[in-house]
Amino acid sequence: PARNERRALGTTPMKLITWNVQWCRGLDGRVDAARIVQGALAMADFDVLCLQEVASGYPELPGDAGHDQPALLRQLLPGFEVCFGAAVDELAADGRSRQRFGNLVATRLPVLQVQHHALPWPTDDGLPGMPRLAVSATLRAPWGTPLRVTTSHLEYYSQPARLAQAQALHALHVQSAARMARPPDASNPVGPFRAKPHTVDAILTGDFNFPPDSAEYRALTATVPGVPPLMDSWRVVHGSREHDPTFHVHDSTYSPTPVACDFVFASGTVVPRLRRVEVDLATKASDHQPVLVELAD
Repeated sequence: PARNERRALGTTPMKLITWNVQWCRGLDGRVDAARIVQGALAMADFDVLCLQEVASGYPELPGDAGHDQPALLRQLLPGFEVCFGAAVDELAADGRSRQRFGNLVATRLPVLQVQHHALPWPTDDGLPGMPRLAVSATLRAPWGTPLRVTTSHLEYYSQPARLAQAQALHALHVQSAARMARPPDASNPVGPFRAKPHTVDAILTGDFNFPPDSAEYRALTATVPGVPPLMDSWRVVHGSREHDPTFHVHDSTYSPTPVACDFVFASGTVVPRLRRVEVDLATKASDHQPVLVELAD
């Protein structure tokens, strides 16, 4: 259903969608990866699609049959490179197959580098939890320079773990700025030590499981001298207008109150390109609502 072509430089605004797809399970209980792609395309002819809660080999999940969803999404997105990272990668109960659960970045822009960052997973009085991962793809943006797009899904049950993960994501951003300022020696022109596309131009997306008035939000957007801060794209575009909710909008399983917990943060160097941020409040293809941002070439 997606356009089978690479994105031409300098033609139209870059469009990015982030969505927690709950292993592609809609509120009708049906698991359908094609419906997710169609729903995203109905929102925009996207250049980048960031998805959280993508599953492979988990027939025990409600509505799932153990499908390899990263493979399905590759088939559904011809012309896109799909960068999947498994936060959970474990042996199934049958002792033979593997089960994977994580996040992905799919893009029709050239992918210069992919990195997977395991996030902290501190214990918290026996609360349920699972490993968390940030998937980072450095792309060649439509304006011609590298852009690092990262997507993640933070801890739901434990606030201390969620705060530690937010702090780790902030530290990764600061580290990237330091490498941009003083890149490692890359005099070897071939092999894995060759020069990397270091950049401070960054977009961080995902289901963060915290509201915009939380300690975790403040940790992620904290300022550090000499480092372009991560800024909430909603507030850049909409100012003081309250965030549109992205969770519990059509389903009160976890709470009767809709909340905003899915965000797109942009580094200060990218903020001048932000033109549009909106939430699809109508779709019921997942228990979360997708968020769209547009950036000028």
